Amino acid sequence: MTALKQFQRLESQGLWREAPQAQRRDVILSFGDASLVMSDMREQVLTHWSLAAIARVNPGKRPALYTPDADSGETLEIDDAVMIDAIEAVRAAIARQRPRPGRLRLMILGGISAGVAALAVFWLPGALVRHAVSVVPPQIRAEIGRDLLTRVTRVAGTPCARPGGVRALDRLTVRLLPGTNARVLVLPGGMARATHLPGGLIVLNRALVEDYEDPSAVAGFILAERTRAARIDPLEALLREAGVLATLRLLTSGALPQGALERHAQTLLTAPPVALPDAALLSAFAGARVPSTPYAYARDVSGESVLGLIEADPMRGQTTPALLSDGDWVQLQGICGA
Repeated sequence: MTALKQFQRLESQGLWREAPQAQRRDVILSFGDASLVMSDMREQVLTHWSLAAIARVNPGKRPALYTPDADSGETLEIDDAVMIDAIEAVRAAIARQRPRPGRLRLMILGGISAGVAALAVFWLPGALVRHAVSVVPPQIRAEIGRDLLTRVTRVAGTPCARPGGVRALDRLTVRLLPGTNARVLVLPGGMARATHLPGGLIVLNRALVEDYEDPSAVAGFILAERTRAARIDPLEALLREAGVLATLRLLTSGALPQGALERHAQTLLTAPPVALPDAALLSAFAGARVPSTPYAYARDVSGESVLGLIEADPMRGQTTPALLSDGDWVQLQGICGA
């Protein structure tokens, strides 16, 4: 121990009392390896005290009074300032090396608290959302989708409902997404080209049915939104934006806060669509037997940013089944008419 090496040549006098009733004796004090050694004037060792156990009876007073342990009647009186300072320095050094259960407990509790906080911040929100997505029944999803649609239509307008066009759109939906609960709606404006909502809802801007020569382009946008919904559950996207408290409310009451729905509706209207890998899109087009080239050029008339969809068109060189009859396509193009 550095403190002991520093003082191992130090000596001084003191008064030692072996027991409360014993007479005090003059002794010579010196440091051993881990003890305070007391010798008589003939340098015969009388006793030695463990430096790790030595205690001061009168802190801050002179002469200093020490005892080998709290329960002992043995005492040592020292008036030499240098020796007193040396003993105090050694005692302080030993005290610093002792294990401190209180500090260890605090460190353990701090570590546990930090771990819990990290779980709360990084793991709990995602786990809660995943649990909610897995347990929310279809009817609640559909209700949430309708609530969002109500908010979207305040900006984008009431869904176009010309009867002939609605029938044609339903036929196109069945052709593209057979055996699903998907429902496609066309809105008059005020939104991006296409988006999707919980409960199987897909909404399109009217431009997608009015600005192209055949239904291949609008079919591509429908397939793209369905692919996005399959990759990232629209309810999950909503809950991640809404936060932990909104998710807890959905789990406990079956409803979301109005503010969370309002904010997500704005996101649906303004946020760019999540990018999809070409492979995922081409798989969807191949499965529906729809050419990807018209959709690609509808996204980028130059074709530069969608070259993969053009060059790898799964229906290139093949005869593709009609998506709609000419009459149905005309009706769909007029879905937003008077």
